[in-house]
Amino acid sequence: MSRIDLHLHTTHSDGSLPPAAVLALAHKAGVTALAITDHDITTGIPEALQAGASLGIEVIPGVEISSRFGESELHILGYFLDWQDPALHARLAGLRASRHSRNPQIIERLRAMGQDITYDEVRELAGTESVGRPHIARVLMNKGYVKSAKEAFDRFLAQGKPAYVPRELPDPAEAMAWIRAAKGVPVLAHPLWAKQNGEGLFALCGRLKTEGLGGMEVHYSTHNPKQTAELLDIAKRLDLLVTGGSDFHGLTKPDIEVGVGRGGLTVPTKLLEPLKHAASA
Repeated sequence: MSRIDLHLHTTHSDGSLPPAAVLALAHKAGVTALAITDHDITTGIPEALQAGASLGIEVIPGVEISSRFGESELHILGYFLDWQDPALHARLAGLRASRHSRNPQIIERLRAMGQDITYDEVRELAGTESVGRPHIARVLMNKGYVKSAKEAFDRFLAQGKPAYVPRELPDPAEAMAWIRAAKGVPVLAHPLWAKQNGEGLFALCGRLKTEGLGGMEVHYSTHNPKQTAELLDIAKRLDLLVTGGSDFHGLTKPDIEVGVGRGGLTVPTKLLEPLKHAASA
């Protein structure tokens, strides 16, 4: 059975596998089209395009941008964008710079609690300019302070935990405008992360649509059938595009596999054409 996966991360941000290895897993899983959506960076796309061409997999240029939502975040996916656009590159570089000002503060808080790690170690492990908390979690794992990335976030790194430090982020409207300016389609990633109830989420997505939102990620690794149905209803009521993806990261989300999520994810291939049409409109 052919399938698509429109939410994948590589070593160019906080994934643990390079683009070619992610493509190889996608090929094994029967994925015929996918999107590389690294956080705040597009440098993994050339390798993915090359691997996709050799494997017969369509590669959609994408990105995932974090935006400020009250005291939390909304993540906006961008699809079919001009990933070489200079203005987009400059904006994403600014987001990555905000990570580099935040991360040392997280490290200092961890060191004050007895975790002997340095930011140099984190950057060396990351091997990319898009350095984030998952890389810090992996260093904590490697040094035996935690057994999993989940434990690292639950104990130290998640919002409200002792090593958490907020970062400067655009608001959702600004993030969507960046994607639109690069000729891409903005889509709300994992909508349930907004922690809104049914009508609250409907109202939020309605507001985001007036600000430029094109679609929402309905099919997702952690959504159960009831949640998927509720999100499909919201998308239909608001005339938003429907997308889906695994949010594969590798080591930091070891229960999520390319193409199939936790084993039961199926993103209908028919969703791709409306997304393409919207990008070319």
